[in-house]
Amino acid sequence: MKTMEAAMAKTPQAYFQEVARYKTEPLWMRLAEVLTNEPPVRALPCLWRYADIRPLLLRAGELLTAAEAERRVLMLMNPGLEGEVAATQTLYAGLQLILPSEIAPTHRHSPAAFRFIVEGEGAYTSVNGERLIMHPGDLILTPAWAWHDHGNETDAPTVWLDGLDVPLVKGLGAVFAQPYAAGTHPVARPDNASLGLYGAGGMLPLGAAHDGPHSPLPIYPWKQARTALEQAGAPTTPHDGVIFEYVNPLTGGPIFPTMSAYVQMLRPGEQTRRHRHMSSHVMHVVSGSGVSIIGDARLEWRAKDTFAQPGWMWHEHRNLSASELAFLFSFSDRPVLERCGLYREEDRGPQG
Repeated sequence: MKTMEAAMAKTPQAYFQEVARYKTEPLWMRLAEVLTNEPPVRALPCLWRYADIRPLLLRAGELLTAAEAERRVLMLMNPGLEGEVAATQTLYAGLQLILPSEIAPTHRHSPAAFRFIVEGEGAYTSVNGERLIMHPGDLILTPAWAWHDHGNETDAPTVWLDGLDVPLVKGLGAVFAQPYAAGTHPVARPDNASLGLYGAGGMLPLGAAHDGPHSPLPIYPWKQARTALEQAGAPTTPHDGVIFEYVNPLTGGPIFPTMSAYVQMLRPGEQTRRHRHMSSHVMHVVSGSGVSIIGDARLEWRAKDTFAQPGWMWHEHRNLSASELAFLFSFSDRPVLERCGLYREEDRGPQG
Protein backbone atom coordinates (compact mmCIF):
# COMPACT_ATOMS: atom_id res chain seq x y z
CA MET A 1 0.00 0.00 0.00
CA LYS A 2 2.83 2.42 0.88
CA THR A 3 4.54 1.61 -2.44
CA MET A 4 1.35 2.37 -4.36
CA GLU A 5 0.82 5.63 -2.49
CA ALA A 6 4.40 6.66 -3.23
CA ALA A 7 3.95 5.85 -6.93
CA MET A 8 0.77 7.89 -7.08
CA ALA A 9 2.39 10.80 -5.27
CA LYS A 10 5.25 10.85 -7.78
CA THR A 11 2.93 10.80 -10.78
CA PRO A 12 1.89 14.30 -11.93
CA GLN A 13 -1.86 14.95 -12.25
CA ALA A 14 -1.28 16.08 -15.81
CA TYR A 15 -0.02 12.58 -16.64
CA PHE A 16 -3.26 11.01 -15.41
CA GLN A 17 -5.22 13.41 -17.58
CA GLU A 18 -3.07 12.64 -20.61
CA VAL A 19 -3.37 8.83 -20.40
CA ALA A 20 -7.13 9.11 -19.93
CA ARG A 21 -7.36 10.77 -23.37
CA TYR A 22 -6.29 7.45 -24.91
CA LYS A 23 -8.63 5.31 -22.82
CA THR A 24 -5.88 3.91 -20.64
CA GLU A 25 -5.29 4.05 -16.91
CA PRO A 26 -2.23 3.37 -14.73
CA LEU A 27 -2.55 0.04 -12.93
CA TRP A 28 -0.64 1.40 -9.93
CA MET A 29 -3.65 3.59 -9.20
CA ARG A 30 -5.93 0.58 -8.68
CA LEU A 31 -3.67 -2.40 -8.02
CA ALA A 32 -5.07 -3.01 -4.53
CA GLU A 33 -8.58 -3.06 -6.02
CA VAL A 34 -7.64 -5.52 -8.78
CA LEU A 35 -5.46 -7.91 -6.75
CA THR A 36 -7.14 -8.27 -3.37
CA ASN A 37 -5.79 -10.35 -0.50
CA GLU A 38 -9.10 -12.23 -0.43
CA PRO A 39 -12.12 -12.17 -2.74
CA PRO A 40 -14.42 -9.21 -2.07
CA VAL A 41 -17.87 -10.62 -1.33
CA ARG A 42 -20.68 -8.29 -2.38
CA ALA A 43 -23.57 -10.71 -1.87
CA LEU A 44 -25.05 -10.85 1.61
CA PRO A 45 -26.45 -13.76 3.61
CA CYS A 46 -30.19 -13.44 3.06
CA LEU A 47 -33.28 -15.42 4.08
CA TRP A 48 -36.48 -15.52 2.03
CA ARG A 49 -39.42 -16.87 4.04
CA TYR A 50 -41.89 -18.95 2.07
CA ALA A 51 -44.72 -17.87 4.37
CA ASP A 52 -44.14 -14.28 3.24
CA ILE A 53 -43.68 -14.97 -0.47
CA ARG A 54 -46.43 -17.55 -1.09
CA PRO A 55 -49.34 -15.07 -0.69
CA LEU A 56 -47.60 -12.70 -3.12
CA LEU A 57 -47.23 -15.51 -5.65
CA LEU A 58 -50.91 -16.38 -5.37
CA ARG A 59 -51.77 -12.71 -5.78
CA ALA A 60 -49.69 -12.67 -8.97
CA GLY A 61 -51.83 -15.58 -10.14
CA GLU A 62 -54.90 -13.36 -9.80
CA LEU A 63 -53.27 -10.50 -11.69
CA LEU A 64 -51.97 -12.27 -14.80
CA THR A 65 -51.91 -15.68 -16.46
CA ALA A 66 -48.88 -17.88 -16.99
CA ALA A 67 -49.12 -17.17 -20.72
CA GLU A 68 -49.18 -13.39 -20.13
CA ALA A 69 -46.19 -13.52 -17.81
CA GLU A 70 -44.45 -16.29 -19.80
CA ARG A 71 -42.97 -17.28 -16.44
CA ARG A 72 -44.85 -16.20 -13.30
CA VAL A 73 -41.88 -15.90 -10.96
CA LEU A 74 -40.90 -13.83 -7.94
CA MET A 75 -37.12 -13.51 -8.15
CA LEU A 76 -35.08 -13.80 -4.95
CA MET A 77 -32.97 -10.66 -5.02
CA ASN A 78 -29.84 -10.37 -2.91
CA PRO A 79 -29.77 -6.99 -1.12
CA GLY A 80 -25.99 -6.76 -1.43
CA LEU A 81 -26.04 -6.86 -5.23
CA GLU A 82 -27.76 -3.50 -5.85
CA GLY A 83 -30.70 -4.63 -7.96
CA GLU A 84 -28.85 -7.25 -10.01
CA VAL A 85 -30.99 -10.24 -10.99
CA ALA A 86 -29.11 -12.59 -8.69
CA ALA A 87 -29.35 -14.46 -5.39
CA THR A 88 -25.54 -14.69 -5.21
CA GLN A 89 -22.91 -13.21 -7.50
CA THR A 90 -23.19 -16.16 -9.91
CA LEU A 91 -26.56 -17.81 -9.15
CA TYR A 92 -30.18 -16.87 -9.80
CA ALA A 93 -33.14 -18.16 -7.80
CA GLY A 94 -36.87 -17.55 -7.97
CA LEU A 95 -40.18 -19.06 -6.90
CA GLN A 96 -42.50 -19.93 -9.78
CA LEU A 97 -46.25 -20.54 -9.68
CA ILE A 98 -48.43 -22.39 -12.16
CA LEU A 99 -52.15 -22.67 -11.55
CA PRO A 100 -54.58 -25.42 -12.56
CA SER A 101 -55.24 -25.72 -16.32
CA GLU A 102 -52.32 -23.45 -17.21
CA ILE A 103 -49.41 -24.04 -19.58
CA ALA A 104 -46.43 -21.69 -19.55
CA PRO A 105 -45.28 -21.21 -23.18
CA THR A 106 -42.38 -23.21 -24.57
CA HIS A 107 -39.02 -21.47 -24.88
CA ARG A 108 -35.32 -22.20 -24.57
CA HIS A 109 -32.27 -20.28 -23.37
CA SER A 110 -28.52 -20.65 -22.99
CA PRO A 111 -28.54 -20.48 -19.16
CA ALA A 112 -29.04 -23.90 -17.58
CA ALA A 113 -31.96 -24.30 -15.16
CA PHE A 114 -33.55 -26.70 -12.74
CA ARG A 115 -36.77 -26.88 -10.73
CA PHE A 116 -36.94 -28.07 -7.12
CA ILE A 117 -40.58 -28.74 -6.33
CA VAL A 118 -41.88 -26.98 -3.21
CA GLU A 119 -45.64 -27.50 -3.33
CA GLY A 120 -48.08 -29.47 -5.48
CA GLU A 121 -48.48 -32.97 -6.93
CA GLY A 122 -48.83 -33.96 -10.56
CA ALA A 123 -47.95 -30.87 -12.60
CA TYR A 124 -45.13 -31.24 -15.10
CA THR A 125 -42.17 -29.70 -16.86
CA SER A 126 -41.77 -30.81 -20.47
CA VAL A 127 -38.17 -30.96 -21.72
CA ASN A 128 -37.70 -31.54 -25.46
CA GLY A 129 -41.08 -33.24 -25.57
CA GLU A 130 -40.73 -35.45 -22.46
CA ARG A 131 -43.09 -34.58 -19.62
CA LEU A 132 -41.49 -34.89 -16.17
CA ILE A 133 -44.13 -35.29 -13.48
CA MET A 134 -43.64 -33.17 -10.34
CA HIS A 135 -43.80 -34.23 -6.71
CA PRO A 136 -42.56 -32.23 -3.70
CA GLY A 137 -38.80 -32.53 -3.29
CA ASP A 138 -38.17 -33.72 -6.86
CA LEU A 139 -35.31 -32.11 -8.80
CA ILE A 140 -36.02 -31.53 -12.51
CA LEU A 141 -33.34 -30.34 -14.94
CA THR A 142 -33.72 -28.05 -17.92
CA PRO A 143 -30.35 -28.13 -19.73
CA ALA A 144 -29.06 -25.15 -21.65
CA TRP A 145 -30.86 -24.63 -24.97
CA ALA A 146 -33.47 -27.35 -24.30
CA TRP A 147 -37.06 -26.58 -25.29
CA HIS A 148 -39.22 -26.59 -22.18
CA ASP A 149 -42.63 -25.60 -20.88
CA HIS A 150 -44.62 -26.15 -17.69
CA GLY A 151 -48.18 -27.38 -17.31
CA ASN A 152 -50.63 -28.09 -14.53
CA GLU A 153 -53.49 -30.51 -15.17
CA THR A 154 -54.27 -30.89 -11.45
CA ASP A 155 -56.78 -28.92 -9.38
CA ALA A 156 -54.24 -27.22 -7.08
CA PRO A 157 -51.45 -24.64 -7.47
CA THR A 158 -47.89 -25.86 -7.94
CA VAL A 159 -44.82 -23.90 -6.77
CA TRP A 160 -41.17 -24.67 -7.34
CA LEU A 161 -37.77 -23.11 -6.78
CA ASP A 162 -36.05 -22.11 -10.02
CA GLY A 163 -32.25 -22.21 -10.05
CA LEU A 164 -30.25 -20.85 -12.99
CA ASP A 165 -26.71 -19.77 -13.81
CA VAL A 166 -28.00 -16.50 -15.34
CA PRO A 167 -25.55 -14.11 -13.57
CA LEU A 168 -22.59 -16.24 -14.63
CA VAL A 169 -23.74 -16.63 -18.24
CA LYS A 170 -24.63 -12.94 -18.42
CA GLY A 171 -21.17 -12.03 -17.13
CA LEU A 172 -19.68 -14.09 -19.96
CA GLY A 173 -21.87 -12.28 -22.48
CA ALA A 174 -23.48 -15.54 -23.59
CA VAL A 175 -27.22 -15.16 -22.91
CA PHE A 176 -29.48 -16.31 -25.76
CA ALA A 177 -33.22 -17.02 -25.62
CA GLN A 178 -35.82 -18.12 -28.16
CA PRO A 179 -39.60 -18.70 -28.03
CA TYR A 180 -41.05 -21.82 -29.64
CA ALA A 181 -42.87 -20.75 -32.80
CA ALA A 182 -45.82 -23.09 -32.31
CA GLY A 183 -46.44 -22.03 -28.69
CA THR A 184 -46.17 -25.46 -27.06
CA HIS A 185 -43.72 -28.21 -27.93
CA PRO A 186 -45.46 -31.49 -28.84
CA VAL A 187 -45.13 -34.49 -26.54
CA ALA A 188 -42.60 -36.84 -28.15
CA ARG A 189 -41.86 -39.46 -25.47
CA PRO A 190 -43.68 -41.21 -22.62
CA ASP A 191 -43.80 -39.34 -19.29
CA ASN A 192 -40.60 -39.77 -17.22
CA ALA A 193 -39.08 -41.98 -19.94
CA SER A 194 -35.52 -40.93 -19.07
CA LEU A 195 -36.01 -42.00 -15.46
CA GLY A 196 -36.43 -45.58 -16.63
CA LEU A 197 -33.25 -45.41 -18.72
CA TYR A 198 -30.86 -43.54 -16.42
CA GLY A 199 -32.41 -43.63 -12.92
CA ALA A 200 -32.19 -47.34 -12.16
CA GLY A 201 -29.78 -46.92 -9.23
CA GLY A 202 -26.38 -48.09 -10.45
CA MET A 203 -27.55 -49.62 -13.75
CA LEU A 204 -27.40 -48.15 -17.25
CA PRO A 205 -28.49 -49.41 -20.65
CA LEU A 206 -25.62 -51.26 -22.34
CA GLY A 207 -23.77 -48.84 -24.59
CA ALA A 208 -25.49 -45.81 -23.04
CA ALA A 209 -24.25 -42.57 -24.55
CA HIS A 210 -25.21 -38.92 -24.31
CA ASP A 211 -24.31 -36.03 -26.57
CA GLY A 212 -24.42 -33.19 -24.03
CA PRO A 213 -22.27 -31.93 -21.14
CA HIS A 214 -25.23 -32.13 -18.75
CA SER A 215 -26.78 -35.11 -17.00
CA PRO A 216 -28.95 -37.30 -19.26
CA LEU A 217 -31.22 -37.92 -16.27
CA PRO A 218 -33.67 -34.98 -16.16
CA ILE A 219 -35.51 -35.90 -12.96
CA TYR A 220 -34.23 -36.97 -9.53
CA PRO A 221 -37.12 -38.12 -7.30
CA TRP A 222 -37.20 -36.95 -3.68
CA LYS A 223 -38.16 -40.41 -2.46
CA GLN A 224 -34.81 -41.81 -3.64
CA ALA A 225 -32.85 -38.87 -2.24
CA ARG A 226 -34.40 -39.10 1.22
CA THR A 227 -33.89 -42.87 1.37
CA ALA A 228 -30.21 -42.45 0.53
CA LEU A 229 -29.73 -39.87 3.28
CA GLU A 230 -31.54 -41.87 5.94
CA GLN A 231 -29.60 -45.04 5.12
CA ALA A 232 -26.20 -43.36 5.01
CA GLY A 233 -25.24 -43.99 8.64
CA ALA A 234 -22.64 -41.59 10.06
CA PRO A 235 -22.33 -38.01 8.76
CA THR A 236 -20.43 -37.91 5.49
CA THR A 237 -18.63 -34.63 6.37
CA PRO A 238 -18.22 -32.65 9.61
CA HIS A 239 -19.25 -29.49 7.74
CA ASP A 240 -22.56 -30.58 6.25
CA GLY A 241 -23.88 -33.59 8.17
CA VAL A 242 -25.02 -36.30 5.77
CA ILE A 243 -24.77 -34.84 2.27
CA PHE A 244 -25.15 -36.30 -1.21
CA GLU A 245 -24.53 -34.71 -4.61
CA TYR A 246 -26.91 -35.15 -7.52
CA VAL A 247 -24.65 -36.47 -10.28
CA ASN A 248 -24.56 -37.29 -13.95
CA PRO A 249 -25.03 -41.10 -13.97
CA LEU A 250 -22.72 -41.50 -16.98
CA THR A 251 -19.75 -39.57 -15.55
CA GLY A 252 -20.28 -39.26 -11.80
CA GLY A 253 -19.73 -35.52 -12.26
CA PRO A 254 -22.06 -32.57 -11.62
CA ILE A 255 -25.49 -32.29 -13.23
CA PHE A 256 -24.40 -29.24 -15.27
CA PRO A 257 -20.98 -27.84 -16.30
CA THR A 258 -21.84 -24.65 -14.40
CA MET A 259 -23.90 -25.82 -11.41
CA SER A 260 -23.93 -28.68 -8.93
CA ALA A 261 -26.79 -29.65 -6.62
CA TYR A 262 -26.86 -31.34 -3.22
CA VAL A 263 -29.23 -32.64 -0.59
CA GLN A 264 -28.23 -32.95 3.07
CA MET A 265 -29.63 -34.14 6.37
CA LEU A 266 -28.97 -32.80 9.85
CA ARG A 267 -29.86 -35.06 12.75
CA PRO A 268 -31.77 -33.69 15.77
CA GLY A 269 -29.55 -31.15 17.54
CA GLU A 270 -26.67 -31.64 15.09
CA GLN A 271 -24.33 -28.70 14.59
CA THR A 272 -21.74 -28.62 11.81
CA ARG A 273 -18.16 -27.37 11.95
CA ARG A 274 -17.47 -23.90 10.64
CA HIS A 275 -15.76 -23.65 7.28
CA ARG A 276 -15.74 -21.53 4.15
CA HIS A 277 -15.23 -22.19 0.47
CA MET A 278 -15.11 -20.29 -2.78
CA SER A 279 -18.40 -21.69 -4.07
CA SER A 280 -21.60 -19.82 -3.31
CA HIS A 281 -24.80 -21.72 -2.52
CA VAL A 282 -28.52 -21.14 -2.54
CA MET A 283 -30.03 -23.28 0.22
CA HIS A 284 -33.64 -24.45 0.39
CA VAL A 285 -35.23 -26.08 3.43
CA VAL A 286 -37.14 -29.20 2.43
CA SER A 287 -38.32 -29.90 5.98
CA GLY A 288 -37.32 -29.23 9.57
CA SER A 289 -36.09 -26.12 11.33
CA GLY A 290 -32.70 -24.76 12.22
CA VAL A 291 -30.25 -21.91 12.14
CA SER A 292 -27.31 -21.06 9.90
CA ILE A 293 -24.55 -18.67 10.96
CA ILE A 294 -23.12 -17.11 7.78
CA GLY A 295 -20.53 -14.43 8.39
CA ASP A 296 -22.09 -12.22 11.06
CA ALA A 297 -25.66 -13.12 10.10
CA ARG A 298 -27.86 -15.54 12.01
CA LEU A 299 -30.57 -16.99 9.76
CA GLU A 300 -33.30 -19.03 11.47
CA TRP A 301 -35.08 -21.16 8.90
CA ARG A 302 -38.17 -23.34 8.64
CA ALA A 303 -39.59 -25.70 6.03
CA LYS A 304 -39.80 -24.22 2.49
CA ASP A 305 -37.63 -21.18 3.32
CA THR A 306 -34.69 -20.33 1.04
CA PHE A 307 -31.45 -18.55 1.90
CA ALA A 308 -28.26 -17.34 0.23
CA GLN A 309 -24.84 -18.49 1.40
CA PRO A 310 -22.26 -16.33 -0.42
CA GLY A 311 -18.86 -17.76 -1.25
CA TRP A 312 -15.86 -17.35 1.04
CA MET A 313 -17.91 -16.68 4.16
CA TRP A 314 -17.51 -18.70 7.34
CA HIS A 315 -20.66 -20.68 7.97
CA GLU A 316 -22.18 -23.44 10.07
CA HIS A 317 -25.61 -25.05 10.30
CA ARG A 318 -27.59 -26.41 13.23
CA ASN A 319 -30.79 -28.44 13.51
CA LEU A 320 -32.77 -26.76 16.30
CA SER A 321 -35.13 -29.68 16.86
CA ALA A 322 -34.45 -32.27 19.55
CA SER A 323 -36.52 -34.91 17.77
CA GLU A 324 -36.93 -34.16 14.03
CA LEU A 325 -34.58 -34.48 11.08
CA ALA A 326 -33.83 -31.44 8.94
CA PHE A 327 -33.38 -31.77 5.17
CA LEU A 328 -31.87 -29.10 2.94
CA PHE A 329 -31.42 -28.85 -0.81
CA SER A 330 -28.77 -26.56 -2.29
CA PHE A 331 -27.17 -25.61 -5.59
CA SER A 332 -23.78 -24.11 -6.25
CA ASP A 333 -21.33 -22.71 -8.80
CA ARG A 334 -18.60 -25.13 -7.65
CA PRO A 335 -18.08 -26.93 -11.02
CA VAL A 336 -16.91 -23.71 -12.69
CA LEU A 337 -14.47 -22.89 -9.90
CA GLU A 338 -13.05 -26.42 -9.87
CA ARG A 339 -12.60 -26.56 -13.62
CA CYS A 340 -10.83 -23.20 -13.58
CA GLY A 341 -8.57 -24.25 -10.69
CA LEU A 342 -10.03 -21.55 -8.42
CA TYR A 343 -11.79 -23.64 -5.79
CA ARG A 344 -10.43 -23.59 -2.24
CA GLU A 345 -11.80 -24.40 1.20
CA GLU A 346 -10.81 -23.68 4.81
CA ASP A 347 -11.87 -25.18 8.13
CA ARG A 348 -12.10 -23.06 11.26
CA GLY A 349 -12.85 -25.98 13.56
CA PRO A 350 -15.52 -26.51 16.19
CA GLN A 351 -16.97 -23.63 18.15
CA GLY A 352 -15.27 -23.28 21.47
